[in-house]
Amino acid sequence: MCGRFVMAKAAGDLVAEFELDPHSGEIILRESYNVAPTADVPVIVRKAGQGPEGGTGPRELEVAHWGLVPVWAKDMSFGSRAFNARSETIREKPTFRSAVKRKRCLVLAEGYYEWLKPDTPKGRKRPFYISPEDGSTIAFAGLYEWWRDKDAGEDAPWLLSCTIMTAASPDPDEGGVLGELGRLHDRLPVPLDPAFFDEWLDPENDDAETLVNTAVAGAFDVASGWRMHEVGTDVGNVRNNSPELVRPVRP
Repeated sequence: MCGRFVMAKAAGDLVAEFELDPHSGEIILRESYNVAPTADVPVIVRKAGQGPEGGTGPRELEVAHWGLVPVWAKDMSFGSRAFNARSETIREKPTFRSAVKRKRCLVLAEGYYEWLKPDTPKGRKRPFYISPEDGSTIAFAGLYEWWRDKDAGEDAPWLLSCTIMTAASPDPDEGGVLGELGRLHDRLPVPLDPAFFDEWLDPENDDAETLVNTAVAGAFDVASGWRMHEVGTDVGNVRNNSPELVRPVRP
């Protein structure tokens, strides 16, 4: 799963890295080393009808509430239990089955945290930080929705929300970082290869089964370029937020 991550880059840096619409650089992103569900997170979307002659528009940066709130939800608190979506059931679950057809996004992170369960009943969980070896930004496969409180009238603001898709982790017996990821947790937030970005983002492509299967099939190749190290337990408190959180605590 993915329950905490890091995003401290400015919008202008993301515009260059992901070839976004230049206007996306005007968005103000809050630097955070401990992003938790229900926080605002940067996402990339492509919108139908906003390109040349009404075609699909360019990649755009948006800020979304982390925790998907479907259009039929009674209130936004629904998103607190929909910050991850399992790839195996994403096309059937009422919460996600509409968004996966045409409202797919990239959820951006510099890295994320995962907790290793103890080997013994009296042992303690240990947090690890996972990030790309080359310092690039991870683009997780995500979904988004627009929601508005119907009881608040037509002037109520719209809320953009998102979720991150997860899949089964690599076999723990794998070599290298993939095996380490498998030992760390049985779920993996699905990262996308840059060559697959536009296909995943295309709002005119509603072949959800093929898109989800392709994303999951390529996840391990992307994750093989990651690294991980143990960090301090301060990351367990969402009020802690500094670069110190990602520093290794062991050689």
